[in-house]
Amino acid sequence: MKKRMALTAIGLGAAFLMRNKDARDKLSRQFDEFNDTPLRGDRKDHQQQSEPNKGLLGRFLN
Repeated sequence: MKKRMALTAIGLGAAFLMRNKDARDKLSRQFDEFNDTPLRGDRKDHQQQSEPNKGLLGRFLN
């Protein structure tokens, strides 16, 4: 049952991304930003750019 629900969720997510170009672009941009993040031991000058009025997830949920 859990496997079936997981596959259904993946299918619905894929269908949504196929129909919604803005969501595809946003997800692609998030993956690109994640790839540019240094690994834990590689951080030298860690300066996070944050906006004061947005919460923890606010940057990702524009």
